[in-house]
Amino acid sequence: MSISSQEICILRKDKNLALLQTNGMPGNKYNCSPGTPRTRLERLLRERELRKFNKSLNEGETESSTNDPSSPDAETSTWFNDEESLETVSAGRVSFDGSKQRLLVVANRLPVSAVRRGEDSWQLEMSVGGLVTALLGVKEFETRWIGWAGVNVPDEIGQKALTKALAEKRCIPVFLDEEIVHQYYNGYCNNILWPLFHYLGLPQEDRLATTRSFQSQLDAYKKANQMFADVVNEHYEEGDVVWCHDYHLMFLPKCLKERNNKMKVGWFLHTPFPSSEIHRTLPSRSELLRSVLAADLVGFHTYDYARHFVSACTRILGLEGTPEGVEDQGKLTRVAAFPIGIDSDRFIRALELPQVQDHMKELKERFAGRKVMLGVDRLDMIKGIPQKILAFEKFLEENPNWRDKVVLLQIAVPTRTDVPEYQKLTSQVHEIVGRINGRFGTLTAVPIHHLDRSLDFPALCALYAVTDVALVTSSRDGMNLVSYEFVACQASKKGVLILSEFAGAAQSLGAGAILVNPWNITEVASSIGYALNMPADEREKRHHHNFMHVTTHTSQEWAATFVSELNDTIVEAQLRLRQIPPILPIEVAVDRYSKSNNRLLILGLNATLTEPVDTLGRKANQIKELELKLHPDLQEPLKKLCDDPKTTIVVLSGSDRSVLDDNFGDYNLWLAAENGMFLRVTGGEWMTTMPENLNMDWVDSVKHVFEYFTERTPRSHFELRETSLIWNYKYADVEFGRLQARDMLQHLWTGPISNASLDVVQGSRSVEVRAVGVTKGAAIDRILGEIVHNKGMKEPIDYVLCIGHFLAKDEDIYTFFEPELPSEAPAPVRPQIPTPVRTSVSKLPVSKSGSKAARLKKQRSLSTLERNTGYPVIGGASQSTVLERMSLHEGSSVLDLRGDNYFSCSVARKRSNARYLLGSSDDVVKLLRELADS
Repeated sequence: MSISSQEICILRKDKNLALLQTNGMPGNKYNCSPGTPRTRLERLLRERELRKFNKSLNEGETESSTNDPSSPDAETSTWFNDEESLETVSAGRVSFDGSKQRLLVVANRLPVSAVRRGEDSWQLEMSVGGLVTALLGVKEFETRWIGWAGVNVPDEIGQKALTKALAEKRCIPVFLDEEIVHQYYNGYCNNILWPLFHYLGLPQEDRLATTRSFQSQLDAYKKANQMFADVVNEHYEEGDVVWCHDYHLMFLPKCLKERNNKMKVGWFLHTPFPSSEIHRTLPSRSELLRSVLAADLVGFHTYDYARHFVSACTRILGLEGTPEGVEDQGKLTRVAAFPIGIDSDRFIRALELPQVQDHMKELKERFAGRKVMLGVDRLDMIKGIPQKILAFEKFLEENPNWRDKVVLLQIAVPTRTDVPEYQKLTSQVHEIVGRINGRFGTLTAVPIHHLDRSLDFPALCALYAVTDVALVTSSRDGMNLVSYEFVACQASKKGVLILSEFAGAAQSLGAGAILVNPWNITEVASSIGYALNMPADEREKRHHHNFMHVTTHTSQEWAATFVSELNDTIVEAQLRLRQIPPILPIEVAVDRYSKSNNRLLILGLNATLTEPVDTLGRKANQIKELELKLHPDLQEPLKKLCDDPKTTIVVLSGSDRSVLDDNFGDYNLWLAAENGMFLRVTGGEWMTTMPENLNMDWVDSVKHVFEYFTERTPRSHFELRETSLIWNYKYADVEFGRLQARDMLQHLWTGPISNASLDVVQGSRSVEVRAVGVTKGAAIDRILGEIVHNKGMKEPIDYVLCIGHFLAKDEDIYTFFEPELPSEAPAPVRPQIPTPVRTSVSKLPVSKSGSKAARLKKQRSLSTLERNTGYPVIGGASQSTVLERMSLHEGSSVLDLRGDNYFSCSVARKRSNARYLLGSSDDVVKLLRELADS
């Protein structure tokens, strides 16, 4: 029973309304319906269900429109003009008007070839290729294809005419001149990237023409990518999905995001992605990786390729690799595997065409009584054609009884015929074929039929259908859709597929195919014999497995899954962005600063006031970076601020006292070393703020552990400080360093510090052990009291700027100045302060043993360094003991801080408790310069 168009519209509308109720309505934990997808996986499963539902409706509507000539879908459309719309859910948005989500497919080549017939006339023909074949059957989106037409069109008349002709095919051209094509396409793409990604290595620089150096080709590559980006920006509409394809356009995601950061950008690679050890040989390795990471979703054919990409980002860029992708300071680029498919229905339907049936009949008569083996490849170095033919020769040698019973049909489509390496390969293949045919052939038959040309679609389908064994012996192949096409045409014959384990398809069709190593000629020859003699029941089981995969994992499903994941990735990114602090509004911070009377600036040191360094560290100067040096542009603004009587500056660092002494001896400010455990004003003596009962007996046992792991981990080092020990593996191999850190932590927690009152603080590339309570936030309370007493402050502090690249453990300093949460017994508000945020120096809870005044005095009781640690004083200076000299009135009036006069700011850490964010120490210098100038 067919479904009418009206019934389909009603069903779709009901389905979309239900989806909106569960997907699109904002809510919270109290009002969301039980069916609301709360996780990423639930959302993707819901969209998969919607796609299957709409697919069934499409099939019903197609049947209905066949019997209804008045239906608009009964009209003939071009090959690229989709027949029926699928209501799309995009980031929680549902389309009810029947319109599809626009998909801009950006690839190097358009899916048509253009031939000029006159000054203003062009003939367009459909191109061949894996990507074109895969996207032919995609009907879920309103697709526009952007790319190069494959011809040079220098005149404006020709460009306008070609643009108009391509518009009818929903294609948009990018016009590249001959020089760009020479350097970009023939040069960087085909001469550098393609060989590297297929493990063929880089060409030697001296083998390149002088006009085609690595750098000139890279410049042309960047320029071409920018030209593609310009065309995309010209035709982009809000809500569009931009899908960039292949190694030709690795810079495109970055170009697009720089123009419009809200654009939905996905990038998919159709070739293998090499291991990090191969990719790191590329001179522009880091640039390319960072450009691709600008995309929201990065896709590969197989998990292996995705794993290699994540590993390259980890080992070359020093970024964090996660199961979901690559993370860079809170920004996640999702990386996943999306095995491409074919439009299997197109091949299955083609077998019923009279033209194909005629071809099949002719082939069966031609090769009657002989088993047919088939190879269909581009004549390319990676396709393993010589290995395939040599394996067939070995099979004939070892099996004389098969010599007149089997034939190998090898279709080798010529490619890059002007390149010497390809000409040499062609000659080599012809020589091997001639030798084998001369050795095993007869006057009436030869064992190998070799064709140096392509076949049209009907002939190819017929050839697939009559084949008994298909041979795919690629040495490297992104996917290889020939294997899919063969399986789709084998419903009746149920032939056997011999598949190289180095083809991406091996991970999808491996269970039903015979997997081989094409370099092992003996193994391939043995597999040919096994395939030819395979029992019918085993052939049928193997074919059934592969056929089910090919018919369910189609190109339509591939594209729909990718775009669905891309849409969901945008949703996830928006949720993550809410957790990232906003960029510091420098103008506002400077304005509040200038209007305040008593300002406090708390500044970290490392990555805040120091010179910018390589984040990974392995390729940088390790010895130089270990010596912390102030940013070269910081001297003048910092000196101005230090000389301002209304401004107090505290440099609060985890570094030891000697580092602070070396860098800040000439400035009038306060130095707080080792997370605030040591304090002095420049010109004064060091004093300690450590509690009297601080136990440091654990140091020796932890030191032995750190020494052991430093010896075992090349380029790691540890620092023995007076209140903590730090093991740093920033410069070591990333993965090995993480494994060593994990082993160290397990040993520490179960060994020397299992019962000690210690904190183990993990950084991105470090492990630190310190006594419990040693944090910057805990120390600032005591530091403020000493500063107030020393300077004899009569006016409370009314402006605080706290900036640092602090570990999560030390970010309690940011929350120290935040407004206190309301309690059951709120403190009385002083009448002279309209909207006080804070009226006390301390945020710690009141001790049960005494009043707040008593607790405050106890915290201010500072002991000497020798009594606490037993370590000598650095530089032999005498140690001051700070007396209990701060009264309750002084302590309670330290801060008179309004909320809009407090600026906490994290430097380069997007996961932070701070209110704001700055990108690097360069931004810190810019801020301090503006404060000084104000």
